[in-house]
Formats: sequence, C-alpha cells, structure tokens
Amino acid sequence: MEHMKVLITVKTYPIPSAKHDELVCTAGVLEDGSFVRLYPINFRDLPFSRQFKKYQWIEVEAAKHKGRDARKESYRPNCDTIKFRGEPISSARNWSERAKYVLAQKSDAMEHLQAQQSEDRTSLGIFKPKRVHDLVFQPDSAEWKASFKAALAQARLWEDRKITKEPPRKVPFKFQYVFECDDSRCKKNHRMMIEDWELGALYWKLVDRGASPDEAAKSVREKFLNELCAEDRDTHLYVGTVLEHGTWVVIGVYWPKLTAPKCSRSDQPSLFN
Repeated sequence: MEHMKVLITVKTYPIPSAKHDELVCTAGVLEDGSFVRLYPINFRDLPFSRQFKKYQWIEVEAAKHKGRDARKESYRPNCDTIKFRGEPISSARNWSERAKYVLAQKSDAMEHLQAQQSEDRTSLGIFKPKRVHDLVFQPDSAEWKASFKAALAQARLWEDRKITKEPPRKVPFKFQYVFECDDSRCKKNHRMMIEDWELGALYWKLVDRGASPDEAAKSVREKFLNELCAEDRDTHLYVGTVLEHGTWVVIGVYWPKLTAPKCSRSDQPSLFN
C-alpha cells in the first residue's frame, strides 16, 4: 500500500459490476501533476464523509493494480482510508490554482499520448485540441446488457449481499467529440466517446425536469459543445483508456476562460437559436 495525496479531476459514469455492484473510474493528479487512476470505487455507496468532489484533495491508501490491469496509473484504493484535505479548489482567478497541478504534465496532442501508450502503457492524460468540430450523439440501448444484470443478481444471491439499490440508470445515447489536434500526425478526424459522469448527470437532471430524451440529448450537446468548447474557453480534454480494448475515451473537460492563444472550434449554430 502507498499513501497518496490526489487532486480529483474526473469521475466516469458508473456501470454495473457483479463483483463491486457498480464501478466508477476516478482519476486525479499528484502534487507533481502525475496522473493516477483509482478504482474500483462504488461512489454512491460511500458514506457522505468520503464522497469527494472534483478538484478536491484527498488522501488515501492504495496499491498498484496487478495482473490484468498493467496500465501504469492504475491503483486499487482502500476506500475506508479516504480523507478530505480542505475544500475543493475554487475556479477563482480563472482556474489558476487548478492549472498548477492539472496542466503540470499536459500533453501536446492526442498523438503524443498514443505514442506514450505504446512505449510505457500510458493510459491517462490531458491535452488541448486544436479545434473541436462537433459533438455528435446517437441512440443507444436504454438498458444495461442482460449479462451485466444477470451477473450482478447472481453475485448478490450467492454472496448474500443485503443491497436493494438499483444499478445506475443507463443513458440511452452515445456522445462523441469530433476534433483535431495541433500535430503533424493528426488526421483531423478524431471521434472519441465521452464517459464523463457530469454528462450523464446532466442528461438525467434534464429528463427528471420533464425534458424528452431527445430534448435532453440536444441540451447536453449544447452545453458540452457550445459552452465548454466555446471560442472564449481554453478547452482541454481529460482522456483515458478502456481496459478491455486500450481505446481512448474522453473522461472530462477542463474549460476556464481563454487567456492564452485560442483553442478554436468550427462554427456551430446553436440548436436553440
């Protein structure tokens, strides 16, 4: 076990798990800007005293993952040891305090991270895209795979788990950013799935307020494209790999006001204009 001090930067949307009820992949940075992945964390089952927020420092005992997960940033936390260290870092002074840690080891482009993945199994990072062209979405199944639910039910039966909580609701759409990087190797057509918890939470908040599924999906697009990637935002993407396939997904967005050379995107009309 290692004693770690981690600034939480992202949480992925929870998925059902036979072994852990549900999985949330949490990522953050150490004080030198090195990325760390903490999982499994059944976040909704943590006592309130351990439910950390984004951009909050925590201390935790964690061990390096072995065997199947050889990604260099992956650690298995002892959730009973989670302790807060102060309130979340505010967005004051245009996120300057956050930037000291979050951008300390940022990458130049997605192509740089992919090259690192081949060299040393890098699986987390942050970079600034040259241009975000679009955010596209398409319908997806509204239910988790039958195998997920069956394995979860069987595990609860055989292990006599006294759990009545339902699995997290599944978002019935897939969302993808379309972007290009400022790198000679870029083919200018990255399409990357978004697995950010905040996207799923926004979708369900809108539905619960009365929006139809299509209306909610369009509003999510409006927020994550026309606000988070607006011309006046210094947009960076947090990315990580999926264990089973090694593919990269977007796990969060860093979007302070622009104070440096612009990260522009293609002109996109608002769906609500």
